[in-house]
Amino acid sequence: MSQLPPEVFSLIDAALSEDETFNDPTTGLLIPPDIVGLGMLRAKAAGTLAGQDVAAAVFRRVDPNLDYDPVLADGGALSPGLDIARVEGSAGSILRAERIALNFMQRMSGIASDTNRYVRAIDGCRARIVDTRKTAPGHRYLDKYAVRMGGGHNHRLNLADGILIKDNHIEALASRELGLGEVVQLALEKASHTIKVEVEVESLAGVREALDAGAHIIMLDNMPVPLMQEAMDIIGDKAVVEASGGINMDTVRAVAETGVHLISIGGLTHSTQALDISLDLEFP
Repeated sequence: MSQLPPEVFSLIDAALSEDETFNDPTTGLLIPPDIVGLGMLRAKAAGTLAGQDVAAAVFRRVDPNLDYDPVLADGGALSPGLDIARVEGSAGSILRAERIALNFMQRMSGIASDTNRYVRAIDGCRARIVDTRKTAPGHRYLDKYAVRMGGGHNHRLNLADGILIKDNHIEALASRELGLGEVVQLALEKASHTIKVEVEVESLAGVREALDAGAHIIMLDNMPVPLMQEAMDIIGDKAVVEASGGINMDTVRAVAETGVHLISIGGLTHSTQALDISLDLEFP
């Protein structure tokens, strides 16, 4: 993530504004501006790192004269006590930026770490672990980047990124007396040739209907593993298959072993646990 998009800088600025970074009486009244310090970012837990460029951008947004030097690349394995990065310069500037920089890095590293656990759990299977749009508002780009750093893959970035026909779309068009297969056919007729059409199904009847209609991707939603296996026996390699809904560390291996291509897990981003990372301020 060597070049951050404008929306990330807007997010950083919003976070700094929320924290009143430039109106900090503790630092402003107590820390002389000529004190130079060295801040060491260190892991306090095992996991996978993500967020180096964002943390660097936070420190430089607060003080362009701060020198941020990453020690470990995003995607690297973390263990307690491991050095992540060093930031050197005005101690007051480091203290003002510390919490926001850590907030971003801890959330992103938590997502990367959770993702990596799922990726390792299905090692040897063809399935990919993918995220969803269940991201924190404003954090979509960073959340999905963190998933990639954990070895996962991205589903749609946004609504414009593909056609995904879900149960409520099907219900809405059922009021016009269109069945699932007819909805899929309508999407295929209207879609650009560059866009894939995916449809969510919950039964074997829905699987057959979606397959006959020519859906490119079939999402097996909230299916128990035995039913999912039956669905895979029907679909074979005639469509890409995504498993979704309620999948966790206890079930992900069994889901992957059915032969599905994608396993989407909303919990990677909607309920992630931040990874514990600290900044220790030292003085030459």
